[in-house]
Amino acid sequence: MLAFTAISLLAISGAASAGERLTGEAELAKLLEGRVAERPVSCIRDYPSGHTRAIDGTALVFGTGSVIYVNRTRDPRSIDDDNALVIRKSGTGAQLCNSDIVTTMNSGSHFYTGNVFLTEFVPYRRVKR
Repeated sequence: MLAFTAISLLAISGAASAGERLTGEAELAKLLEGRVAERPVSCIRDYPSGHTRAIDGTALVFGTGSVIYVNRTRDPRSIDDDNALVIRKSGTGAQLCNSDIVTTMNSGSHFYTGNVFLTEFVPYRRVKR
């Protein structure tokens, strides 16, 4: 049985200065400051209880707190923070896996805009000081 989940994606705000917008890679680097990458995993737990964010043309970021998960997808250029994810989960429970089917739709018009093919999720853990 397929479970369906629609998640609105939020852009990560990060203006470097008034009127200047950071590139997707710069936004992700800023988000990952003070964190260290761990071994990639194929599924993440407790989904969708965490937050989901899109960084245009770069990655999807899941979770908050001490560990966040980054999924660069097979074609990160297709990531657009104006879209919503529609996830058809292949399994049961509260896990999101790289095998789940993900399509996108425009947040305003609700028209289909494409597909997102997940890859492994890279956990980034906050370094204790």
